[in-house]
Amino acid sequence: MGSIYQSLKEQAYEANMQIPAQHLAIYTWGNVSAFDAARGVFAIKPSGVPYDELTVESMVIVDLDGKKIEGTMNPSSDTLTHCVLYKEFAEKDGAKIGGIVHTHSPYAVGWAQAVRSVPLFGTTHADHIQTAIPCTPYISKEALERNYELETGNVIVQLFREEGLKPAEVTMVLVAGHGPFAWGSTPANAVYNAAVLEEVSKMAAITISVNPGAQPLPQYIVDKHYLRKHGPDAYYGQKKK
Repeated sequence: MGSIYQSLKEQAYEANMQIPAQHLAIYTWGNVSAFDAARGVFAIKPSGVPYDELTVESMVIVDLDGKKIEGTMNPSSDTLTHCVLYKEFAEKDGAKIGGIVHTHSPYAVGWAQAVRSVPLFGTTHADHIQTAIPCTPYISKEALERNYELETGNVIVQLFREEGLKPAEVTMVLVAGHGPFAWGSTPANAVYNAAVLEEVSKMAAITISVNPGAQPLPQYIVDKHYLRKHGPDAYYGQKKK
């Protein structure tokens, strides 16, 4: 008899394989998790395993406290960050988060290392979120010594609280000095958002290099581009039958 988590592991595997396919990380860097809200568990990449060695069966099932439920290998070292984000964000303000991804994509990491939010310079960015891509402050020494990965999640949650951001609308974040996290309704959608984050970060870096004094996109253009995709009267794409 197969595992009751087979479908979840398949989703996690397929999404993890998109990390190298989309050039979001190399070697063993990065991870994706797939969340089953009804069971309160998620599947995640095993720690330190190269992508070309991953299989569906190597995915690890853990609960929301990070306890291993199924699997022969250790889960990702970032597992507790995923735990915090699922607990705090999965159903907050209308969000339905089914996947989380952490990558080391270079342009997003560059902004994180500069401890700078990615400014909203253009319509590509506005098509996806209506704000700058936020960047946390550095994690404190005390928090790091308590539990680095758990407190990384807490730093993200605290930033969203302080800035009044909704995880259903702002689906990506930078952790200062570390790199990007993104989430979505499915693991595949989370990877899509991570790829968007990288591309927008690249565009913003080019913008700054061309014009260091570049100003954010006017709000009326931001609103137009976001709402034509996500608003109540959205008209981008094809209507679902």
